[in-house]
Amino acid sequence: MLSAAFFNCWTAVCRLKFSKIFLTAPGVIWHIVFEFIKTAFYNMKHKQQNLNSIEKALKILLAFDAKQTSWGVRELSARLGFSPATIQRILQTLKAYDFIAQDEKTRQYRLGSIYYRFLNALQSNQPLSRAARPFMKHLLALTRETVHLNVVEGDKRICIDMLESPKDLKAVMPIGSRSPFYAGASSKCLIAFSRSEFIAKQLQTMTLEPLTNETTVNIDKLRTELAVIQKQGYAVSLGERNPGIGSLSVPVFSHRETLAASLSIALPEIRYKEIKHRKFCLQELILAAKRISQIMGGIP
Repeated sequence: MLSAAFFNCWTAVCRLKFSKIFLTAPGVIWHIVFEFIKTAFYNMKHKQQNLNSIEKALKILLAFDAKQTSWGVRELSARLGFSPATIQRILQTLKAYDFIAQDEKTRQYRLGSIYYRFLNALQSNQPLSRAARPFMKHLLALTRETVHLNVVEGDKRICIDMLESPKDLKAVMPIGSRSPFYAGASSKCLIAFSRSEFIAKQLQTMTLEPLTNETTVNIDKLRTELAVIQKQGYAVSLGERNPGIGSLSVPVFSHRETLAASLSIALPEIRYKEIKHRKFCLQELILAAKRISQIMGGIP
């Protein structure tokens, strides 16, 4: 888009090459800058105007995430480049179908309750979630720690199911949350037990950026850690993705012993450092993952 804008303003300058403005260098420079900015903004506005109502509604919905859970009309207008009237009209339509809800006091908009229906539908159609759920519930009852199920999605780990600890002090893992393969036990467990070609490709292309002071940012160290995980059959971590949060993770296999998921327990650092409790959690986690794998056809 910017290349086209530059071409347009350069054409405009060429047409003026015999005019007085071309005789003074500052005049030409300012004319180029003005034309460039004007054309770029016109193209941006024109592109936004070409979006249909469904595309605009989707862009509005996608603006809601963990970092920005609520929006005002003018905030969304500034963020997306749609007029406040358009934003307001689409939000009211989404609100009517529970895709969006509005706080009565702040007048801010947030995601509505309909997504819980989608979540239930997704989980009911997902054989992995159906197979894992009873064992996750049993694991939660035994350990009283947050239990979550994760799969590979592209070059990230994504949480597809979670049961939250009933304790006041607990770790949380929102369904849908993503993280890179080099940070946290659940992520490292997934990549460690993936196919060798997949591991090689990920290690070759990934950029290791620190999420906390404990994040692994050296590729050789990561290779060593993955080798240890493969040998011992599970992964553990403390504070690699979120400070003060420990994680235990075990692979779940499906037909022909291919990786299906990682079953994980997330717990606060204070309980992670209780060796007896951590060993108990890991022991029960390994048993639960083995039973899920048997149901999924991964273990005879």
